[in-house]
Amino acid sequence: MCDIGTGYSESNFAQNLTGTHPLHMPFELITEIMDQASTHFPEVKIGYAFTEPLAYKHLEESLRYAKTKKLYTSLTTNALTLPQKAEALCETELNELNISLDGPQSIHNEIRGNNQSFQKALQGMEKLFSQQQHPDVSVFCVITEWNIGHLNDFISNFINYPLKQIGFMHTNFTPDWLATAHNKKYGEKYHATLSNTEEVHIEEMNLDVLWEEIQSIHSGKFNFPITFSPEINSKADLQRFYLKPEIFFGKICNDSFRNLMIKSDGSVIPSHGRCFNLTVGNVYSQNIKDIWNGSLISEFRKDLMNAGGLFPACSRCCSAF
Repeated sequence: MCDIGTGYSESNFAQNLTGTHPLHMPFELITEIMDQASTHFPEVKIGYAFTEPLAYKHLEESLRYAKTKKLYTSLTTNALTLPQKAEALCETELNELNISLDGPQSIHNEIRGNNQSFQKALQGMEKLFSQQQHPDVSVFCVITEWNIGHLNDFISNFINYPLKQIGFMHTNFTPDWLATAHNKKYGEKYHATLSNTEEVHIEEMNLDVLWEEIQSIHSGKFNFPITFSPEINSKADLQRFYLKPEIFFGKICNDSFRNLMIKSDGSVIPSHGRCFNLTVGNVYSQNIKDIWNGSLISEFRKDLMNAGGLFPACSRCCSAF
């Protein structure tokens, strides 16, 4: 459902996630980032993501370096190679592991195109939990037309696991017509593209069944919290979310005031990969503190606030919720 999985390379999302070289962030760069973070933002969370951090060739040594700097580390993974990596992740004292799955075994494996993907994730989780010390583990699942009606079955796979949480994420998407409307007003500075719609058919999502599932899950008792992003409190709002994407559900882009995404070439964009292709600095030539407080990102935040907190193309981005 996402642009990376569909192979659609023209969106901001795809280009921010896969369009940068070198493929692997150099060890010298990531340690410089950590040095600056520990000096200027010691409470920051270093998040490894986009697109598969377990494939990062400097993962373990950089996690160990982060620990010497007393930095909190978080990693988001598809968990395909987690069985092989579990012991090392525990040894490096990774703080938080977020596992992205797409539904029960048959649905997840079909979406991922690997008939062992779900099983590998469970094997990896069990190996993690068998260690004396392990990171906090959360499971996240994007709601799609393919897994609606199967969310309770999905949860049942984890009822005996000591999870921090299960989080269901309503599909983040930008239809072409909404990107066009955005660009008429803001496109010169903040060009938007369609996103996550190439193989997704919003009109085929069974919202009646989804609403019943949400109610059922909220009324259940589990050993860990189960959240939805955003939390939608009525069937009418659920229909508005999916069928009226021009209507905002959030009020402000929270991540523009708390996140930076640093690409493997040192370039920095506001918030994260789903955002606009707006470079606000480069760690090779600037200090992170200066980038965070610099004129480019300040102008972006100011323009956001003048627009009411969100641009039109931000209406179904997770940073808004």
